[in-house]
Amino acid sequence: MTGRRTPLVVAHRGASSYAPEHTIAAYELALAQGADLIEADLHLSADDQPIAIHDTTLDRTTDGTGPVRERTVRELKRLDAGGWFGPEFRGQRIQTLQEILERFRGRIGFAVELKGGSDVYPGIEERVVSLLQIYEVVERSLLLSFDPRALAKVREMEPGIQLGALVNRGPLDPEAVAPGVATALCPSVHLLTEDGARRVRAAGLDLYVWVVNDVSAFDRLVAWGITGVVTDRPDLLRSRIGR
Repeated sequence: MTGRRTPLVVAHRGASSYAPEHTIAAYELALAQGADLIEADLHLSADDQPIAIHDTTLDRTTDGTGPVRERTVRELKRLDAGGWFGPEFRGQRIQTLQEILERFRGRIGFAVELKGGSDVYPGIEERVVSLLQIYEVVERSLLLSFDPRALAKVREMEPGIQLGALVNRGPLDPEAVAPGVATALCPSVHLLTEDGARRVRAAGLDLYVWVVNDVSAFDRLVAWGITGVVTDRPDLLRSRIGR
């Protein structure tokens, strides 16, 4: 993914400004809007399956309540994951990583975030890497985490995968974040400066910035030489790149 002249557009939980996050509706719309990658936040279910949902609980984005970790996939599939966003999305369901890869492999790239490593979800690194390997999407995937130990485990299992170290607090020091493991640094947009971007590039790392929905901020980041941008509005940024 390195060396592109224009930044990759990563659809944050799908086209999540327009459809309920992490649903098929949001991901299909992201494709239609020209995204290069779709992003999924991953937790484990009670039966240890990687589930695409941001929160540790079900309350905000489904009609269920309580921890995701306490429900099996079968139980999670009974929940409505779209009605909270709008009546036209009622019936949208929670997706497993396997379902996402099955539906979208060959159509788009993937950015998958481990919301916790093995300290939180024992064996999650092996489960996620195995699925990326089985569906032959390793070369089209970027695996993200705030947990450097999780990134190191993934690197041991799959030397060829692109790994992004997420950063949400300063100072931004490329040499201190998962050294020798990460291939990309992924800071919050509020953390990145022009000098910081220069130091990340000088360290030989890709640079993905999240979450950017403002055109003026996007133009500034493009001038700084970012590799990719994570956005809730793929259409807005894709049209900007087109111009």
